[in-house]
Amino acid sequence: MDRALTALLESHGLSPQGRLRGLGGGDIAAVYWLETSQGPVVAKQDDAQRLAGEADGLRALREAETSLRVPEVLALGDGWLVMEALESGSRSQHSAAALGEGLRQLHSVGADEHGWPRDNACGRTPQPNAPISDGRAFQRERRLLPLARACYQRGLLDDQLRRRIEAVAQTLEAWLPNVPASLVHGDLWSGNVLHTPQGPAVIDPAVYRHYPEVDLAMLTLFGSPGDAFFEAYWDDNAPADWPRREALFQLYPLLNHLLLFGGSYRSGVERTLATVEQW
Repeated sequence: MDRALTALLESHGLSPQGRLRGLGGGDIAAVYWLETSQGPVVAKQDDAQRLAGEADGLRALREAETSLRVPEVLALGDGWLVMEALESGSRSQHSAAALGEGLRQLHSVGADEHGWPRDNACGRTPQPNAPISDGRAFQRERRLLPLARACYQRGLLDDQLRRRIEAVAQTLEAWLPNVPASLVHGDLWSGNVLHTPQGPAVIDPAVYRHYPEVDLAMLTLFGSPGDAFFEAYWDDNAPADWPRREALFQLYPLLNHLLLFGGSYRSGVERTLATVEQW
């Protein structure tokens, strides 16, 4: 047992019982299950700044008071984040619909500016969140252009593809309306959704305020949450240009995957970019 973790747990009245048990999905950080005197917890070991950003996001999601379950932050310090452990169950039509309803509630928490009071991270990638009143400008200046530049500098994008991304970013005002910002999870791929016996839960956030389609596009990037989810979320009010918005808001996570994991994601960037361009 790591001494720093033991001291952190005991300072919060959580005496460890047994050994750390590694959990899957820790591509970015090491994640463990641990029994304590107060029940099981999940302990995450990572860069202190990234953990502080995650803890801030978990608190924000809990404070939104939606029907979604969000693990409580129990302790933070010395390179560790300790959270409430949630029991994972099986996905069903009912839980998919409940996820849609809960996410709609989350996105109803609005703000005038797009962004967040602090920067955080999406995976290992620093995520700048300095607020901007116009959502199109935020998507361009805080998301697409910084990631396209970073990928280009590492040789992961050629000049032509970088210029196409920049061109799309510069024309957002021509078709995407500016709207009040919604609280978003920020990294809502399927692996960050748990279908617990008590209802759907979300973990590992990278929160900020932006277009709600950010979360929907991430959910459909590597699969689909299903018809029951969308029926509950849209309630027959899906925007007519959803396919174009979906592609636009998938560009940022695809560029992030390209930056983090390499050239196998380049073709996905090209296909998605073409969808936005050809709409």
